[in-house]
Amino acid sequence: MRIALLEDDKDQAAVVSLWLSEAGHGCHVFNQGAAFLKDIARETYDLLIIDWMLPDTDGITVLEKVRDTVGWEGPVLFLTVRDSEEDIVRALDSGADDYLVKSGKARELVARVNALLRRVQAKAAAGEVIEIGGYTIDSERRELLKGDEPVELTQKEFDLAHLLFSSLGRLLSRGYLLEHVWGLRAEINTRTVDTHVSRLRGKLGIHGEGNWRLTAVYQHGYRLEYLGEETTEQ
Repeated sequence: MRIALLEDDKDQAAVVSLWLSEAGHGCHVFNQGAAFLKDIARETYDLLIIDWMLPDTDGITVLEKVRDTVGWEGPVLFLTVRDSEEDIVRALDSGADDYLVKSGKARELVARVNALLRRVQAKAAAGEVIEIGGYTIDSERRELLKGDEPVELTQKEFDLAHLLFSSLGRLLSRGYLLEHVWGLRAEINTRTVDTHVSRLRGKLGIHGEGNWRLTAVYQHGYRLEYLGEETTEQ
């Protein structure tokens, strides 16, 4: 999964990033709150890890802006040396999903991260079959139907389609799509995402008219939107 880490201590950030990478996660490190917030507003992540004490602000302020200004709805883990009950309650009340005191225990951190990500995955997997607007996406059979007719997709095209449909209305950055569908680093300069989106538009018949929009957002990524009302997950 793709994780953004806000930690101003370079040594601590390097250690946490290493632990997460060894656990199979991609970790993007920021050492200032302003840069972190700017990136969160235009990039896509599965989980945020925030330190409390920062050089340009504090973690609580960042967390509140993440929730209220950016509109982030995903999981947030607070990772800090502050361990009083008052601090823990304040962080949780401000929108954190979990709170971990820095201890140097890699397995505990990874376990907490994986637990938060499992909640997200469980929510997404609640509809193994998604039916919406004339399309049916069956992730177990790896089948996509338009009406009653199967749409012939390559493996990557199906993975891309499933991610877009399961994230309906959510803006997904190119970096996020590259990492989740192709397993490539976000920094790689490639037109792969744009090429596959173009092919997907053609195969699904989404050309801007009707109730469907698959929109490119300049210098960011793509958003799949259904303008109708019906949606069914089984």
